Amino acid sequence: MSKPVICIGSALVDELFHATTELLLSTTTDATVTKTAGGVSRNIAHQLALLDVPVQLIAAVGNDSDGDWLKQVCLSAGVKIDAMITREGLSGKYTGILNVDGSLYTAFLTNPANHLITPQHLQNNIALLKTASYLLADANINVDTVEWLLAFSGETGIPFVLEPVSVPPAKKFKHVNLSGLHLITPNEDELPVLCSDKAFFTQQQVEELLNRGIQNIWLHNGKHGSALYTKEKSITLHAPSINVVDCTGAGDGSLSGYILGKHLGKDGVDCLKLAHTLSAEILQVNGATATHLTQEKLLGLVSKYYPD
Repeated sequence: MSKPVICIGSALVDELFHATTELLLSTTTDATVTKTAGGVSRNIAHQLALLDVPVQLIAAVGNDSDGDWLKQVCLSAGVKIDAMITREGLSGKYTGILNVDGSLYTAFLTNPANHLITPQHLQNNIALLKTASYLLADANINVDTVEWLLAFSGETGIPFVLEPVSVPPAKKFKHVNLSGLHLITPNEDELPVLCSDKAFFTQQQVEELLNRGIQNIWLHNGKHGSALYTKEKSITLHAPSINVVDCTGAGDGSLSGYILGKHLGKDGVDCLKLAHTLSAEILQVNGATATHLTQEKLLGLVSKYYPD
């Protein structure tokens, strides 16, 4: 059996309010609402499981009905939760307010409970972690937990991927020693806050992170595509032109596609093509995962978005 990808971080209930008319401040706006399972690491784990990649999720949920539901959603998708934490209290919730075009207007995050994912909890599950093909964490977890994972990655040789999530959690890692990190995946807003104030331009910021010992920087540029940087080279790929329904989870899906590519032995531009294809599919449905896709269907869709 293939070694699992182990995803470490948030598992939340996503409530998305999608405006049906223009959003105006200090008044009522008509909207539709959807409830889906969310959280960056949970989304990635769920998507990978649907694509036949073995996966474990280490996250924290409450002992409420939402927590029970989140665990059941994971298990139904094929995500193993052997090291899941169940705490006394409510599960975390992400409430997103979406514009008419599906873009994010604002969002609220409540009670994420990620502080419970401690180095000690990981140490208690070290036998499981040693089975991983990749370790992937979102930046919602504590800095000391990321530092523990980075040291563990260095000792075992298991590649460690860090997803910055958004500007506030990314800021925590501005002064952290990330030498040896296999991959970090910022967008244009997150990249500057990871770097010193001396780095004004994108190229300077990328070079600073590479000089800090990060092996790969994958910069997401939204509708303009993405670029993958190493000390030796860079690869860029445009994004497909699509009609966006819901932006939630597109970045998570992109990383899921990239990890799938690595799982299948692909490299470079082929991994980016898979990543962009999966992201494009997620952008065209409600929710943070593309539940309509199998691995075979996704591989077949690459040529639709990137014809030779």
